[in-house]
Amino acid sequence: MTTADAYLVSDIKNILANGYKDVDPRPKYEDGTPAHTISVNHVMRKYDLSKGEFPISTLRRQAWKTGIREIFTIYKNPTNVLSEMEEMGVTWWTPWDIGDGTIGQRYGATVKRYDLVNNLIENIKKDPYGRRKIMSLWQEADLRETPGLAPCAFLTIWNVREKYLDMCMVQRSGDMLTASGAGGINEIQYAALLIMIARATGYEPGVFTHFVANEQIYDRHIDNAHELLRRAEESAKKDADAAAEGKTIPSPMLVLNKEPFCRLEDIEVSDFELQNYTFMEPQLKFELGI
Repeated sequence: MTTADAYLVSDIKNILANGYKDVDPRPKYEDGTPAHTISVNHVMRKYDLSKGEFPISTLRRQAWKTGIREIFTIYKNPTNVLSEMEEMGVTWWTPWDIGDGTIGQRYGATVKRYDLVNNLIENIKKDPYGRRKIMSLWQEADLRETPGLAPCAFLTIWNVREKYLDMCMVQRSGDMLTASGAGGINEIQYAALLIMIARATGYEPGVFTHFVANEQIYDRHIDNAHELLRRAEESAKKDADAAAEGKTIPSPMLVLNKEPFCRLEDIEVSDFELQNYTFMEPQLKFELGI
């Protein structure tokens, strides 16, 4: 199992044992039924990319290219226009259309308005050991300006450490098994963002830390949670058998094939290569609460 798999197993067990059920939830399933969750507060996971700890789960297939395409719409080619997002391969934001073909003054629109990425890159280059390298998508003026889904992953904090660039990401809320959990899309895409910004500023990607203020498992995902635990036991047995034979199973790692100090705008999904990634099948299906 990967580092992310081990975190995922621990976090699932924690929610099932200690989680609390919400009351009168906002999200609903497609059939109109309230989408209840079991939650825990204050979950943190830490990965050292320089030591090969890329955050991706092998217990089910993760659509890592899809995650990177979405992070492009927020930080590389920032937009809130659904048609522009769809041109970049991001097609799942339609339910959050506020009625004008956009998701409101959110995500990419906020990044563009405050030039957050260019300011960050310039800050890293000019004042590497400064402690004010923050990109925040939680801008009160933007949130009041239009309706729309409030940003979930909303804050990144960046620090230079010798030859490494470290980053922590804060998420107010997360659907553990579909996106925010260990080795899921949110961790994959923000670790990819760390790799991109590190390459653009001439550093090596270092530690990525993910903090989720409230992480949930939806009530209709409980069966899948138990299936993931079963798969983890199977994976752990394979690891033990390999170790007994003196074999080492290589960990997955995301590689960006670009030179240091490349321009962020020149990075494409095709420049990424995910090495040593094997996953368990069949794929699991999750009914979303919207």
